Amino acid sequence: MVSHFFNHFNNKLRISSNIFHILKFTPPLHAFTIHKPLCINSSTIIKDVSSLVSETYFQHQEKTQFRSTPTKLNFSIKIESLTQEQAITILASLADESGSMVSFSFFNWLICFEKFRFFMRVYIVLTMCLIKNGNFVKANEVMHCMVRNFGEVGMLKEASDMLLEMQNQGLVLNVESLNCVLSVASETGLIELAESMFGEMCERGVSADGTSFECMVVGYCRLGRVLEADKWLCAMMDRGFRVDNATCTLLMSIFCEKGRVNRALWIFNRLVKMGMNPNVINYTCLINGLCKRGEIKQAFELMEEMVRKGWKPNVYTHTSIIDGLCKKGWTEKAFRLFLKLVRSDNYKPNVHTYTTMISGYCKEEKLNRAEMLLSKMLEQGLTPNANTYTTLIDGHCKVGDFDRAYQLMDSMTKLSLIPQIYTYNALIDGLCKKGKLMDAYKLLKRAMRNGLSADIVTYTILISESCKHADIEQALALLGKMIRGGNMPDIRTYTTLIAAFCRQRKIEDSERIFSDAVKLGMIPTKETYTSLICGYCRDGNATKALHLFHKMGEHGCLPDNLAYGALISGLCKESKLDQARQLYYTMLDKGLSPCEVTRITLAHEYCKKNEPSIAFALLDRLDNRLWVRTIKTLIRKLCSEKKVEMAATFFDKLLNKEKNMDRITLAAFMSASYNTNNYALVADISTRISEKNRIKWQTG
Repeated sequence: MVSHFFNHFNNKLRISSNIFHILKFTPPLHAFTIHKPLCINSSTIIKDVSSLVSETYFQHQEKTQFRSTPTKLNFSIKIESLTQEQAITILASLADESGSMVSFSFFNWLICFEKFRFFMRVYIVLTMCLIKNGNFVKANEVMHCMVRNFGEVGMLKEASDMLLEMQNQGLVLNVESLNCVLSVASETGLIELAESMFGEMCERGVSADGTSFECMVVGYCRLGRVLEADKWLCAMMDRGFRVDNATCTLLMSIFCEKGRVNRALWIFNRLVKMGMNPNVINYTCLINGLCKRGEIKQAFELMEEMVRKGWKPNVYTHTSIIDGLCKKGWTEKAFRLFLKLVRSDNYKPNVHTYTTMISGYCKEEKLNRAEMLLSKMLEQGLTPNANTYTTLIDGHCKVGDFDRAYQLMDSMTKLSLIPQIYTYNALIDGLCKKGKLMDAYKLLKRAMRNGLSADIVTYTILISESCKHADIEQALALLGKMIRGGNMPDIRTYTTLIAAFCRQRKIEDSERIFSDAVKLGMIPTKETYTSLICGYCRDGNATKALHLFHKMGEHGCLPDNLAYGALISGLCKESKLDQARQLYYTMLDKGLSPCEVTRITLAHEYCKKNEPSIAFALLDRLDNRLWVRTIKTLIRKLCSEKKVEMAATFFDKLLNKEKNMDRITLAAFMSASYNTNNYALVADISTRISEKNRIKWQTG
């Protein structure tokens, strides 16, 4: 069996890289249980090297391996001249005659040379010799070295299999062996292999420790697979192990990036209870995640907790808060915090802070203030970077001021800031959105003349513009050009195409593109799923939409109010009201606020079934502002359909809550009542309004 493995390994090694020599048939492992040197012709070079190794080692026997510079100048020359078979013979001979440490020292020097470094028999022979000598510590070290080295050339699976095979030859595996494999697998993205080895070695009696679990957690985090990372982290914490601060930061960052901020908070709090002392970076990372999600109040609370524990928020912490406030549209609050930094003696705003504040003003189209901040930066000796200028260029493009955008690009050049493709992308995007597609293509040609190439974002912008004009052929042509140019499309590009096909009711094409993206290893985003769910609902296939909705969690996507709203509307169209209502309540339980279309659609469907009590129950869980707004819209909709009696039921509830009656809603109700000859309803409502106004006047 082992012989066949070696043949398979040698073939694969020969194919994978031209640096490997053609390997001969390798005998079974038991043939390496060597009592005497291999019987090959005694040559001067073997004797010289063996003698030189022993002599050098014993001259420096306080060390366990050679110096980086050999004691004798011809030593490296002799090593390089050795064949692989000669090296193996010397290793075995040294282990047998001079001891484990001498052969181990020679091994460390030997693998500095490429032709021995990736020759597995070197590792196997020495390990067998060390096992024979009873030196299991060094035997494990050799195997660990083999795992790391072969992991570099994509042959971790072969190295790991050989590690397990060596246990059958007497090697005692330990947790360090497990962690070595897991660490390399995690770093190289071979997480399935890591999981397989974890199970295999635990079955062989190796007890995993905290480092073992942490390798698995980090490996899944690096791949963005938060559900698997969460599973391993929980298993880790259940056994009493906790991650360090660096891994905690990675966890917080990835979980927040994937929209699982609440889960990140839960993990953070549990780690603290287990004894982890969070630092400024941990807190800042979590605050940043909360701010990106729009949870500003919670971010401030966490910052206060941070201060209570003796940590001072730094400029990055404050910049995260400023960014969150700006994204929420609260630029004035953000600017007040920004001014505190300006006046602070400890934490002055940096270029990133200024850029964040400039971005906030650009989003609100307050370009004068954004330009003012640019001037202040220059006055304070801060040099704006390419991101600062790109943010301003993007802001001016959004309002259609392309002259100023071009001026800013020229200013970059004067400051020796060469505009990169992302700066051009801001202009190209702005031109496309203002209908200046030809100007966008001219600008792209200018970028190419300056030595730049279109990137994924460039193509996605142009593909998106083609999709908006329903020019699917052009979009697909751009996709082909993108791939031929070496730019593999990302999930955003595929999502753009999926949404375009769904709008044209070409659901089969959308499914094909979705399937292609998944096969290429891309992780669908919330927007990808929502686009396809909308497509299914538009196509009258709520069942498929519901199935896809439940699959979102497999890729760590949390449905937002748009996804819920699209599915609820689709279910309503198919009269599946019980399922729609259940989703509606689930949505509210998760803290999501249904949009007005969702609220009206579901409530109106129950009104059509003459079940206004259920419609009231649906709306009663809304806050007062949304309740009033929804009721008014629903009344007007019912009146337009001449369902005056039902509209009167809702109007009655509205009069009990609303102090100032909306004239538009009142006029719609009165007009519908007259047109349907419901004069009694008009009289009743008029009396109630008059009475309400009288009480209001009397109470002042």
